[in-house]
Amino acid sequence: MSLSDPSPLLDSHSRVHTSLRVSVTDRCNIRCFYCMPDENVRFRPREEILTFEEITRFVRVVSQMGVRRLRLTGGEPLVRSELPRLVRMLAELPLIEDLALTTNGILLADLAAELCSAGLTRLNISLDTLDEVTFQKISRREGLHRVLAGIEAAQRAGFAQIRLNAIAIQGLTEDEVIPLARFARDRGLELRFIEYMPLDAEKHWQSTDVLDGAAIRQILEDEFGPLLPVDPPHSSQPATDFVFADGGGRIGLIQPVSQPFCEACDRLRLTAEGQVRNCLFSSAEWDARAMLRNGGTDDELADLVRDCVRAKAAAHGINTVQFIRPERAMYQIGG
Repeated sequence: MSLSDPSPLLDSHSRVHTSLRVSVTDRCNIRCFYCMPDENVRFRPREEILTFEEITRFVRVVSQMGVRRLRLTGGEPLVRSELPRLVRMLAELPLIEDLALTTNGILLADLAAELCSAGLTRLNISLDTLDEVTFQKISRREGLHRVLAGIEAAQRAGFAQIRLNAIAIQGLTEDEVIPLARFARDRGLELRFIEYMPLDAEKHWQSTDVLDGAAIRQILEDEFGPLLPVDPPHSSQPATDFVFADGGGRIGLIQPVSQPFCEACDRLRLTAEGQVRNCLFSSAEWDARAMLRNGGTDDELADLVRDCVRAKAAAHGINTVQFIRPERAMYQIGG
């Protein structure tokens, strides 16, 4: 099948795929328990990680197949050397309409302005707590003050949109909901709460660890009054969005455990070492790196991506007896 084939990237469940998440590294400068082991982490050797040129070629190919939105992830993407150069390369691709990045914010203060000028338009910054003690319980490292400095630098840099992402964990983050909401409201930032998923490297996750979206909404409404649902900017986004009735900002709830959104999923993932995945919880991968490094044509790369999309399951099945937890943790897949 030729790359010039005009048909959309359609899976067997009639979902059109227009979004790609690219992990640029599996390395990270903190050790959040919902993502990574604390010690003795085995990272991929440098030679196995895709080069900027390989990433750009892959993105160029899938953009010709209908992918329009791109998000850079990790690990922590800002630990990848010269990342603004990759952003510049991707921003020059004419068919990519939206170029975003997810970061823990530790290194953001030094890089925000350069990333913005390179062509990055949107940022998601992880902020699970405003308390240093809780921050260290989650991340197992110090650094909350650096994250807060990164948020300030990002706002000064002038990004079109900055979101804060908070993982919701039963028995740990209930007391963080209100302070985080006030922080976001005071600074004109959008805040999203994300249910804790079974992607931790140490495999301690249990369903009882999930602070679900309904509980978070109740906490917020008890403090601030009604949350009013609003239409999403595009139907495939994972969050259910609300605005505060008093006009004081926007909140999103991402509920992959309690209210899976698989029926609207339009995302593919490329891991740092060049494996294509059609779901965070997929048990299969398609080896784009081998094709990129062994003379594969763009048409052959396009066929590999189409094969991956066609094989996508109807849902991840977290709440079913058929669910199989992926062998790889979040930092190895890409957020």
